[in-house]
Amino acid sequence: MLLIRDLTFDSWGRRFFDHATVSLPVGAKVGLVGRNGVGKSTLFKLILGQLGAGDGEISYPKTARIASVDQEHPATPVSLLDTVLEADEERASLLAELETAAPERMGDIYGRLSEIGADRAPSRAAEILAGLGFSHADLSRPMAEFSGGWRMRVALAAALFAEPDLLLLDEPTNYLDLEGALWLEARLKKYPHTALIISHDRDILNNSVDHILHLASGKLELYPGGYDDFEQQRAERDRLQESTRAKVEAQRAHLQSFVDRFRAKASKATQAQSRLKMLSRLPPVSAVVAEHTAPFVLPSPEKPVAPPLLRLEGVSTGYGDGKPILRNMNLRLDLDDRIGLLGVNGAGKSTFAKLVAGALEATAGEFRRDRRMKVGWFHQHQIEAMDPADTPLDIIRRAMPEATEAARRSRLAQFGLGVQKVETQVADLSGGERARLLLNLVAMEAPHLLILDEPTNHLDIDSRRALLDALNDYEGAVLLIAHDRSLMEMVADRLWLAADGTIAPFDGDMEDYARMVVERAKAQARAPTQVREEAPPPPPKPAPARAKVPTGPARRRAEQAEAAMHRASEAVAKLDQALTDPQIFAKDPQKAAALGRQREEAQAKLEAAEHEWLEAVEAYEALKEG
Repeated sequence: MLLIRDLTFDSWGRRFFDHATVSLPVGAKVGLVGRNGVGKSTLFKLILGQLGAGDGEISYPKTARIASVDQEHPATPVSLLDTVLEADEERASLLAELETAAPERMGDIYGRLSEIGADRAPSRAAEILAGLGFSHADLSRPMAEFSGGWRMRVALAAALFAEPDLLLLDEPTNYLDLEGALWLEARLKKYPHTALIISHDRDILNNSVDHILHLASGKLELYPGGYDDFEQQRAERDRLQESTRAKVEAQRAHLQSFVDRFRAKASKATQAQSRLKMLSRLPPVSAVVAEHTAPFVLPSPEKPVAPPLLRLEGVSTGYGDGKPILRNMNLRLDLDDRIGLLGVNGAGKSTFAKLVAGALEATAGEFRRDRRMKVGWFHQHQIEAMDPADTPLDIIRRAMPEATEAARRSRLAQFGLGVQKVETQVADLSGGERARLLLNLVAMEAPHLLILDEPTNHLDIDSRRALLDALNDYEGAVLLIAHDRSLMEMVADRLWLAADGTIAPFDGDMEDYARMVVERAKAQARAPTQVREEAPPPPPKPAPARAKVPTGPARRRAEQAEAAMHRASEAVAKLDQALTDPQIFAKDPQKAAALGRQREEAQAKLEAAEHEWLEAVEAYEALKEG
């Protein structure tokens, strides 16, 4: 599908690709991995032709459709559903052509629309949008009403709906919540064409892709399997390389020793010269250089406070004099708790974090909070709010006003910011470097509670592992909000769910929650009465029958197929009605999952019935016209 041969590219004073070569198979789902700044996004720009390669070749079939999601969708007056439907250019073009097509052309257009499943397009688009967090009420809203983050989701939805032959996704989960990331993981696994995905999310790289493309030192190397397979294969390759290097170096030392001993002796001169030739033919084997990842410094609290850290009894909270965002919360948090906070965007997770951090007051109920408790709070808005003209040294001076300059620089070095970075302006730091600086800063005073709201958005895989190690060593309480499922599974020992205007313990683990999210997206997908169907133009009038042809069996087959299709449609509608009750997901997730599976089976039967009906009607019409 995609061939990169001998690619060389230099820019910004450095070499990104050095005679790199790789071939991606048709239909492969490939995760592109590598350290921050090695050139992953640059490779996408080269593939799309936005940058010109210095040397080498990037090729793919001329007819291949390529799409990427590199910016948010424009704020237009077009509705959300229509915006996504327009992404299928062939379907949109055929529907537009129908309005003015000649009668003899209409049959071909209808045939092609049937082949590409145009009648099911609104429901397919609605399912994708539901999986990415949009409600049914959103479908008719104009794009101009959505914020930039939501328009990024629309751009992703449009790309998934169009199903290009080569889909390029650059960190698609960075602007998704956990629910959206779980849905996308399942969707990418079933993507019907080739996809190349830049991601630091281990779950997507393990569950959604079948190859890993590793970019390091300007080279591209393709490994089969997911990320865990890649790590094992790479470790084995490094082990073999180091073993080979040790053997070659031992042989080199042995030959050199012989030459040094006998080069001056006439009787051994010939043998010495032979050994010199052998030395020159020994292949150079470079040593394996381990990539260093700086650890995170999360000091544990020195003076514990009496339990509990927090107790909420019937607590409500909100903003100003408006309606409460969260109501009737009954929760307890102790010093050794590791809480994973789940819930869709807008359910109140950030509001709860503000309440716990002391940035919001309880408007009702009893909220007990130890006054001696120190809280470290990290959230994404901190990165956006950083002064671009600041340097890490400026920031640490404000955080450590009494410390010496040497102590400040030493602390920054512990954070992973070396000499060359401490006086670099924030505008020139990578997102990962800024996140690393802020994460270490919020924990610097050894808080009793760490609130981490999407801490891994800008971190590569090795940095995420370093954060996980630091959190496991940290002895305070943790409240974690993250779309990184593996981090949530490894850190959180209890789950709370924000839903229906409150927060309550979730009875299940991340596997249960992942199943619930996927089934909920399917349930929220199009039901017969939920999504506006586009009314196709009336079909062309049939030509007068030339002769009477016996059509009874064909007509009865068509009638039977129509009745079967009607029964299947009613079964789907009945299951959709049951699944529209939001309480079923909170009260009985197992029943909801079972209903979701029944819905999937019923939909398959409906599609089979539709196919049978279409064939029967076509046969019947052919007999009538014949």
